[in-house]
Amino acid sequence: MVKYDTQSDRLSNTFAALADPTRREILLYLVSGEATVKELAEPFNMSLPGISKHLKVLEKAGLIERGREAQWRPCKIRPEGLKEASGWLDHYRHFWEESLDRLDAYLQQLQAKNKEPEK
Repeated sequence: MVKYDTQSDRLSNTFAALADPTRREILLYLVSGEATVKELAEPFNMSLPGISKHLKVLEKAGLIERGREAQWRPCKIRPEGLKEASGWLDHYRHFWEESLDRLDAYLQQLQAKNKEPEK
């Protein structure tokens, strides 16, 4: 069995970040464009330090990046941060689709066998 260092495992960081519904909502919000920490805190009725903690997790996972313009730090989504997770999920999606296709074929075979008149 392969052991992974979770500190450097980007996929683990991505899924850990996505596990929280507030962070998923932040990503949805950022799909429409950049936003400041203050703008992101408003819809969640959350303090600036509270939203900043969520942003740090998203940034560590590579899902957002924070710029620095004068005194404000705009946040923007990094869609490429989801690419690795999407690829990992696709592997399993193909596995389940193939498994379900085989099950469907088997059930159709059983149904056809049950429809045959007895001799």
